[in-house]
Amino acid sequence: MTRRTQRPPLWRVFLLLALIGGALYVNQVVVPATPPLFIPTPTTTRSPESFVNLAEENMRAGKMPQAIDAYKQAIDSDPTNPSNYINLARIQVFLGEYDEAVTNAQNALLKNPDNPLAHAVLGWAQGLKGNTSDAELEIQKALTLDPDNALAHAYLAEILANQGNYELYEKAADESKKALALDPNLLEAHRARGIVLLNTQNLEEAAQEFQAALAINKNIADLHLYLGVTYKALGQLDLAQESLLASYALNPTDTVALTELSRAYFADGRYAQAGQYAEEALRVDPSDPRLHGNLGVVYYKNEEYDNAITHLNLAVRGGMSDDGQPVEGLPLEYGRVEEYYWYYGFALARSDRCDEAVPIFQSLLTGVPADDIAVYNATEGIAFCQQSLGETTAEPGTESAVTEEPAVTETPEP
Repeated sequence: MTRRTQRPPLWRVFLLLALIGGALYVNQVVVPATPPLFIPTPTTTRSPESFVNLAEENMRAGKMPQAIDAYKQAIDSDPTNPSNYINLARIQVFLGEYDEAVTNAQNALLKNPDNPLAHAVLGWAQGLKGNTSDAELEIQKALTLDPDNALAHAYLAEILANQGNYELYEKAADESKKALALDPNLLEAHRARGIVLLNTQNLEEAAQEFQAALAINKNIADLHLYLGVTYKALGQLDLAQESLLASYALNPTDTVALTELSRAYFADGRYAQAGQYAEEALRVDPSDPRLHGNLGVVYYKNEEYDNAITHLNLAVRGGMSDDGQPVEGLPLEYGRVEEYYWYYGFALARSDRCDEAVPIFQSLLTGVPADDIAVYNATEGIAFCQQSLGETTAEPGTESAVTEEPAVTETPEP
């Protein structure tokens, strides 16, 4: 008998074919497109150029901390590009972060030892730190590599002018002119020229140069600060206050801007506002004896002698601030410091503490004898105290002269 083979139902055949096709699709398409388990999913990487563009945009807008962050991200994205280190250092100099600027300029030189801009920026930062010999050496390296580097000439002019040596002013002036001739649109060239003119007391021209720099970028606090100082020296106190407020708004932790703003209001007789900004400066840096001296002088003018003594004592003798910060006293020297000494003496004298005031006045006579104003104030202070002591020791029933309040003669603003 022949055995008959039974065929499977047609639907089963189609089902089997579908399963085989599905398995093939998963194996050929789905599996290759599926990332392995426990391996992080890759993310899109931003290009270094995008961070550089963001940094430049923040720089133009005056957002310096954000510009710094963007350049740091650009460096993280591409640590081999020296330009990003250089541009980061330039911004840090404008913010007074000189140590950080030196480090980043040196990083740029590690990538390219023959980069003239890196040498120039390194010299600029070192000069503002007070290392003038190292600064000039670096800038000369920059000019050897690129004699027509306008930025290097501008930086050299600034470093020479800021040394306060009259013998260097002519060379500083020549360098600033050369920088402008090489690049009339360079912000740092106008800035350097303004600094030279300010140091040589060509104040009207200095103001014009700082204004020209601000026309290139109005959002740099440093330029508003220099312009405000120039206006104050010109006696244009309203304009000085306006410029210094702009500097403060752009960089509210700059104690130099706060101090100059305080002094601009002080010169205008607006002692309440002067005290406000002097106190704000101390909140930023309570260990700075000069800031204590500045606030002490304001308190003296407000006839708050106890407060004046507290801060002037810290400026002159040192000690601990209210929040426990150590303050190192300032040795007597010509200039602003001697003012702190004679105001301290007068505050003590007005508080019937002449036994402490007289030694202060005597130190002025012996320590800064070439300053006529200091000598005059010290002499007046001693005379006042002698008169006060004469009253105290007078015999009962005898007449004593009327004691006059000591009159402080102030140093004219430069």
